[in-house]
Amino acid sequence: MKKIICIAIGLLAVAGLRAQQTPVYLDDTKPVEQRIDDALSRMTLKEKIRIIHAQSKFSSAGVPRLGFPDFWTDDGPHGVRPDVLWDEWEQAGQTNDSCVAFPALTCLAASWNPSMARIYGVSLGEEALYRGKDMILGPGVNIYRTPLGGRNFEYMGEDPYLTSRMVVPYIQGLQSNGVSACVKHYAMNNDEEYRHQVNVVIDDRTLHEIYLPAFKAAVTEGHAWAIMGAYNLYKNEHNCHNQYLINDVLKRDWGFDGVVVSDWGGAHDLDQAVKNGLDMEFGTWTDGLTMGATNAYDNYFLSMPYLKAIQSGKYSTKELDDKVRRVLRLFYRTTMNSHRGHGFLCSDAHYAAAKKIAEEGIVLLQNKGGVLPINTAKAKRVLVVGENAVKMMTVGGGSSSLKVQHEISPLDGIKARLGKDVEVEFERGYVGDTTGEYNGVTTGQDLSEKRSADKLIADAVAKARKADYVVFFGGLNKSDYQDCEGHDRKTMDLPYNQNRVIEALTKANKNFIYVNISGNAVTMPWKNRVPAIVQGWFLGSEAGEALASVLVGDANPSGKLPFTWPASLQDVGVHKLNAYPGVWRKDKKIIDEEYKEGIYVGYRWVDKEKTNPVFAFGHGLSYTTFKMGNARVSSKSMTRDGKLTFTVNVTNTGKRAGAEVVQLYIHDVKSSLPRPEKELKGFAKVELAPGESKDVDITIDNSALSFYDDRTGKWTSENGDFVALLGNASDNLPLKLKFSLK
Repeated sequence: MKKIICIAIGLLAVAGLRAQQTPVYLDDTKPVEQRIDDALSRMTLKEKIRIIHAQSKFSSAGVPRLGFPDFWTDDGPHGVRPDVLWDEWEQAGQTNDSCVAFPALTCLAASWNPSMARIYGVSLGEEALYRGKDMILGPGVNIYRTPLGGRNFEYMGEDPYLTSRMVVPYIQGLQSNGVSACVKHYAMNNDEEYRHQVNVVIDDRTLHEIYLPAFKAAVTEGHAWAIMGAYNLYKNEHNCHNQYLINDVLKRDWGFDGVVVSDWGGAHDLDQAVKNGLDMEFGTWTDGLTMGATNAYDNYFLSMPYLKAIQSGKYSTKELDDKVRRVLRLFYRTTMNSHRGHGFLCSDAHYAAAKKIAEEGIVLLQNKGGVLPINTAKAKRVLVVGENAVKMMTVGGGSSSLKVQHEISPLDGIKARLGKDVEVEFERGYVGDTTGEYNGVTTGQDLSEKRSADKLIADAVAKARKADYVVFFGGLNKSDYQDCEGHDRKTMDLPYNQNRVIEALTKANKNFIYVNISGNAVTMPWKNRVPAIVQGWFLGSEAGEALASVLVGDANPSGKLPFTWPASLQDVGVHKLNAYPGVWRKDKKIIDEEYKEGIYVGYRWVDKEKTNPVFAFGHGLSYTTFKMGNARVSSKSMTRDGKLTFTVNVTNTGKRAGAEVVQLYIHDVKSSLPRPEKELKGFAKVELAPGESKDVDITIDNSALSFYDDRTGKWTSENGDFVALLGNASDNLPLKLKFSLK
């Protein structure tokens, strides 16, 4: 009898449990906003709290009772990060979580081709979709303020206009797959050192003209579904819950209807998290910054502390319902999107996209005597030197570290392209970082070296004397204090004594080619003694094939620098003015970093101070030559609600097909506030066959003439005269057209 009673009780309990878990089917025929209202009205308080904070390292919970699945994020922005354990950063040990590594965003920006950004976003979204990811944590659009910035390689350069034009199609391509972008790091996360403690001190004009435009474009044009707050502070509030940046600017002024996601561990205060616009809290341990309790997600500010505060009457559900409404809107755009496909992983199309983006972004900085492209008909022996010719660059660097299906090294790329007809030899030259591991992903490379520095140089020089060409792959890597999250570089100089190797090799062979692998500028004391210099970036899976393609001329380089390449730190405003890394407060908890250089960042500073950079913003050479002329404008004057179109004829005067970038800068002749000498306001990339000519049109509107007037707190333009400057680099603008605003 007892057994029968126990079974009966058990069956009743199971029935009750099933009754509680019976899903409520929502009407999916209604418009999304009505469906959101419907779901919100059915959710319990605990269910609302459940969906606004993490439940694991990269996921937040859904609402099974209402049919909402869990929501999965993953790091980008260069590829889909390998899966980690539920509550640990170590790898989950899966065998189906490799990916295609796309070029770093500095390379994408260097293509000056928005169509490449669209292809990039679509391809990445397809990979994310196949991997079951609903949000990619990227792209990054913080401004290149100093060449010491450890995370500059993840961003798109120094100019707010260029960054804005490149980020919009990236977002649109990514989100076309039903995978959310999460644009980061909002805002002014321009250096990594003390990133959790830096309080940015900046004037309103600089904030709105330099550091916010790319985020604004991401929201108002790209319609990004999510924005990630930055670790640093502004106005003494952490940016993940910042009243001015989030509530006033992002949500009120720009009309952002998506979710604000905290950077991992970026939330610091319950009251600010509730009131200052944070919608979803993610992190590592309890506070995200220290080794707290594991599986501490219930302790997050927007979890049990928030729930208890509402239950005690400290808060109403007003702010909570706004957060939940935004998260539900994100669900309907992603996990509840019935039109999402299945995606593709490591497809031929994705590798082709990665290679094409890399080829368009590689920048030919210098080519004296036409050393490049390598003459494959005459070359019998090519010597490749440098650790960066063989070291895997997809592993490491912080959160953008990847586990790739394959990565073709520069050495292997050159061997594959030249191996049949040309003898390709390799020498190490220098020893840098011999490790190859990040969060459990290992390269499997043995980079140990027993030879001394002197012996390495001597061996390289001996072979260089016998080679027809010497190609040196140097620069930085993704180790701490180089191009890596968490720390900035300590110097602008090349590490590992590379300058000594380069100097020796230039004396040994006149056909010396230097390929710089980095996301940052480096000093080049030997520049005038090196015939050819190529900026090779971090190119991802197809690095070797893309670099080999450019070096031998299969692809004609068309990349342009997205940042100014200074000769030294003293040629950079932030360093000239001793504005970095800031001044510690007396309590040593916060460091105030004043942006003393103001709006004069990059080429704006160059023009103001009349310095001579090693390579100018927008600079990049080709294996062919171009002529620009016959510049004209659609009208000599423009009204505030009108537009002007500038037309330039571009001719390929060389013997190779190639692409040129027409760049348009605007100079304000007279202004009530100081303005930069010129500012980029338009560009267009044009491909031409040998001897071919095309007219290139660039259209501007009133926004190209406007500045942020911090006296009135709004964007404004002033009647008067302007000059349009056209050319192919910020220091090569021979065409000038005058016009006026009336």
